[in-house]
Amino acid sequence: MQFTSDTKVLVHGITEPLAATHTVLMQEYGTQVVAGVSPGHGGKTQNGVPIYDMVEEAVKEQGPIDAVAIFVKPFLVLDAALESIAAGIRQLAIVTEGMPPMDMVRLVRKADITDTLVVGPTSPGIIVPGQILLGTHPAQFYTPGSVGIISRSGTLTYEIALSLTQAKLGQSISVGLGGDGILGSSFAQWLQMLDEDDRTEVIVLVGEIGGSTEEDAAEYAAEAIDKPTIAYVAGRFAPKGKRLGHAGAIVAAHLSGTQQYTGTALLETDIGTAEHKIEAFKKVGIPVATRPSEIPALVKKALKKK
Repeated sequence: MQFTSDTKVLVHGITEPLAATHTVLMQEYGTQVVAGVSPGHGGKTQNGVPIYDMVEEAVKEQGPIDAVAIFVKPFLVLDAALESIAAGIRQLAIVTEGMPPMDMVRLVRKADITDTLVVGPTSPGIIVPGQILLGTHPAQFYTPGSVGIISRSGTLTYEIALSLTQAKLGQSISVGLGGDGILGSSFAQWLQMLDEDDRTEVIVLVGEIGGSTEEDAAEYAAEAIDKPTIAYVAGRFAPKGKRLGHAGAIVAAHLSGTQQYTGTALLETDIGTAEHKIEAFKKVGIPVATRPSEIPALVKKALKKK
């Protein structure tokens, strides 16, 4: 992980409306957006950023590029990501929603082989307050500090960052893992990275219903993470069997609201429920906030103990 004010960024799909808006915001924050890619628009510029038809052309003219923010249409994400990896870029943030799951399976395999860090899809990206904005985080909610945020949510992440900022608790980094069922990077990966990050003193993990990534993270944190960790799980009052906003939550909500057969026995499962995730954190001694507004107090308590 290397995200600093010196990181050179490419925006793939820069002429898309969302990308055009957030490229300007990234530039205003100080992010070095050195190139954009949008096939058919090569040779043009947008807000001072040169546009190329291919990533290879951008790298050839601009030199090595460290990270890419991907805003292209869902069915083009895989091509954009593979093209970026082929050009030597090893840090990808996928903002696009609705990427086909099998495309993501192929990308995860390629990322594993090439040692590429992928954040997303359906992600607000990454912000290192005071250094770099890569994605769609509202920068005004953040301030430099020592609290690392790893989250499956989007807007809830911003709310928590703002509550920390108002409590004079700055952030070292905030990462939106994404809301889909298949993600490029996991809680465990980012827990390890923040555990090794000199700027981070406390980690705030923000989960939501669906899947078992929070349970896996709780187990991993207990076994391998030295820094204090605080958790919050969204969706405590979501009714079982209801469809929610993200693919992972939809699948697990159905699992948690149905019965499963094992041989001749009919069993209920709590997989994916908020209660199951909260219990997993509490079991290993990780404090769990019942509402976002409680997080600053738990962080201060953890810092005091540290």
